[in-house]
Amino acid sequence: MEINRLPMSKRAYHCCAMTTRRDFIRTTAATGLIAALPGCVSSTPSAPRLRTPAALVQGTMRTRRPDEELRVAVIGVRGRGWNHVQAFQRLDHVDVVALCDCDRGVLDRRAAEFEHLHERRIDAVVDYRDLLERSDIDIVSIATPNHWHALMTVEACNAGKDVYVEKPVSHNIAEGEHILEAAATTGRIVQAGTQSRSCPAIRDGIAWMHEGHLGGMTVARGLCYKPRQPIGLVDGPRTPPDGIDYDLWCGPAPMKPLMRRNLHYDWHWDTDTGNGDIGNQGIHQMDICRWAIGALSMPQRVGSIGGRLGYRDDGNTPNTQVALLEYGTIPLLFEVRGLPKDLDSQQRNWNGSMDTYMGQRIAAVIHCEGGALVVPTGARDCWAVDADGRRIESWSESADHFANFITAVRSRNSAELNADIIECVRSSNLCHLASISHALGAPGSAADAMQAAGDHAAYGEAVDRMINHLHANAVDVGASTLSIGPTLEIDPAHDRFAQDDAANTLMARVERAPYTFPERS
Repeated sequence: MEINRLPMSKRAYHCCAMTTRRDFIRTTAATGLIAALPGCVSSTPSAPRLRTPAALVQGTMRTRRPDEELRVAVIGVRGRGWNHVQAFQRLDHVDVVALCDCDRGVLDRRAAEFEHLHERRIDAVVDYRDLLERSDIDIVSIATPNHWHALMTVEACNAGKDVYVEKPVSHNIAEGEHILEAAATTGRIVQAGTQSRSCPAIRDGIAWMHEGHLGGMTVARGLCYKPRQPIGLVDGPRTPPDGIDYDLWCGPAPMKPLMRRNLHYDWHWDTDTGNGDIGNQGIHQMDICRWAIGALSMPQRVGSIGGRLGYRDDGNTPNTQVALLEYGTIPLLFEVRGLPKDLDSQQRNWNGSMDTYMGQRIAAVIHCEGGALVVPTGARDCWAVDADGRRIESWSESADHFANFITAVRSRNSAELNADIIECVRSSNLCHLASISHALGAPGSAADAMQAAGDHAAYGEAVDRMINHLHANAVDVGASTLSIGPTLEIDPAHDRFAQDDAANTLMARVERAPYTFPERS
């Protein structure tokens, strides 16, 4: 385990991260870590669309003048990607020149909206590979479903593009290591969409806590108490929406019949394409918690208890979960609750009443001997409370995460990134580790869950609150209700589970041609 508890300046922190990244790449390249992972296929695509001319990569390595135009293509524009378009378009000397989405209906609607807002034409491209082959695009911004993030990032780096990619940056652990190698070997600037890293208030609050004002850290806790109604049940395969290239939409995920009502957004709750709420929302809080405790490696142990509870639908990710990621004396806990506060709230207004913890529904809370640092969702504020819960200090200041990325693109200095790709790979991995424990879980009761938590006080307390929450929602926590994942031992020196083939197999998945990662060096 590697934990840094000392306060450090922003630049010192990034220098530390970059050194680790370089060391990591050298190590993994020498040991062939990814190739050794069971279930991971390393092969070139059967029908490659993209080549990487050396001139294309090297020609964009120079620094950029502040007034030099940077041209951006945004991939995935139905939801979050449209925010990317607006964010880049607001910046001086940055121009969005292409939109990309494999859903023709979404693409045409967004192109028309862009042309109305900006009074000019915009290229509308269905296949992202057509963008990567263009020399007039400097930056690719990725806001696709999760299962596409890593491969698109790798291919964009290899095509000589700088990359802004949404969280989680990977769908599984092996994909993150592909990203790190691509970013390091091509020298591309790669920023992750964990915008809290650009928030001066959070940075100042963490630094203040590191100065010892609250005493030593004891527990880092992430919360996602977010209403999630069932996505429904289908009685057979559904036809994908008209105008969508379904093979391209599936990409590196298995191409299975569509077995849910909605293709869009509900992919979050399908393990083939999404990562559930721990990966959708939780990645933000996981990242803040890991940042706060200074963890630079994988944890020593991981466990998960929960399930998809309170209803039956076509989703297969947990809507209720407590995950433990144990870093020595500072455990990191993550709690997911998708059900309302109680059964009455369900029946009256599903969105109207949710549980809170220290007054928060979505937040990171860093418990210390003399109080806690509270970081609510929103990347703008944080505050400190004493042992009695009284607010004793607060910070409020935001900054533009996209502007930070553009600054680093112009300088060609990744140390200027507030969210260098290695940081989000590390934090995404925490979500994946918890999901692996969940996937290996066995059915059990509330009593079994408390037994599995053992004598770990913080884990047991969180599981006990979860069980009380389920009782309030009239969920029978009987013999086979909960999925009780094993507490898995991890070898942080090698980023693998210790002597657990089943868990190590789940660190990667079999790739689907032609949507495969290039061979690693």
